[in-house]
Amino acid sequence: MNQKLTIRDINLQGKKALIRVDFNVPLEKGVIVDDSRIQAALPTIQYVLENGGSAILMSHLGRPKGKRDAQFSLAPCAKRLSELLNRKVMMAPNCYGSEVVGMAKQLQPGEILLLENLRFHPGEEKPVDEPSFVTALASLGDLYVDDAFGSAHRPHASVTAITQFFPENSAMGFLMEREINYLGSVLKNPTPPFCAILGGSKISTKFKVIEALMKKADLLLIGGAMAFTFFKAENYAIGDSLVEDNFINVARELMDVGTQSRCKLLLPLDVVITNGKEQRTILLKNGIPAGFKGVDIGPETIKVYKQELEKCKTIFWNGPLGVFESPPFDRGTLSIAQCLADMQGKATTIVGGGDTVAAIKKAGVAEKLSHLSTGGGASLEYIEFGTLPGIEALTNNRPLA
Repeated sequence: MNQKLTIRDINLQGKKALIRVDFNVPLEKGVIVDDSRIQAALPTIQYVLENGGSAILMSHLGRPKGKRDAQFSLAPCAKRLSELLNRKVMMAPNCYGSEVVGMAKQLQPGEILLLENLRFHPGEEKPVDEPSFVTALASLGDLYVDDAFGSAHRPHASVTAITQFFPENSAMGFLMEREINYLGSVLKNPTPPFCAILGGSKISTKFKVIEALMKKADLLLIGGAMAFTFFKAENYAIGDSLVEDNFINVARELMDVGTQSRCKLLLPLDVVITNGKEQRTILLKNGIPAGFKGVDIGPETIKVYKQELEKCKTIFWNGPLGVFESPPFDRGTLSIAQCLADMQGKATTIVGGGDTVAAIKKAGVAEKLSHLSTGGGASLEYIEFGTLPGIEALTNNRPLA
């Protein structure tokens, strides 16, 4: 991948910067539950304002399916951003149209305008079908900055199509740059030993990533419900545990590769099981009885995984190792989170998106890890492919006049 233009390479003085941010925050009854994604965008926004520019922010929120839906309005984000920056953030009634054009034209250096949810319009997710949408977006600004890594894997209007209007001035923001630097270190030059921890429920969504990581990693630790597809491939009894029968052969092939490659693949030795009324811990080799399902890695697995992790210098983790949202089935996930926190200063620890970041925060150790990625799906696709559509669309770095 060519080195892409960064926000530091662009003259912002007197310019209106169209900034794609990721304000897809969790809301409950119109109140923001976690403002991490808004906070993550602050350095880029502040840099634009401090260097004589104005900021026109674009984001999606939720899945309104191409129609206006008040519950997915970005208005709470404008309010929270205003509090964080201690300055007024104007909220546009839409993301295009004559009123929005007027607000953008009147924007002065140091001012901020947040456009309404991009996904209120079908043209955001289907730019080819509605090219006038991205044309309208692009007309609002003088240059483009992408700081929404979590959306960089989606070829949407505000992510890829918009860059054609700014061929010389499409740059990455600080958050995007940080994500690429950390994930790139995993991909290209990890300090060995390198361990990848993969959990979550489905092998179907991660087997390509597992294949990619097995070429780079020294060790691969498997957890979560997807482990049971591996166990079924080994003919263990798995009771009522979640399994993807269509991917049993894939699991078998991955284990075969693991025995032949330099990457060691480890599966849980014991699991916590429940039938909804009682819970117990069993060794996998003894099989899970009918009526029970696996819900967490067991204490012996935690012990072995921690011993292996303590030897490593680079660690990438995506996917919880049990049903962490339902205590006490969060024990395995929280124990591994604490293990990574204890390695602060001894290893580079990178957590990829979504549920895993939520688990890290639940464990109270977010500050002790090297990097928490803002993109779950994006981080996995970046590791699988080595780039993303949103990154490829940006301007290649070169000296600008």
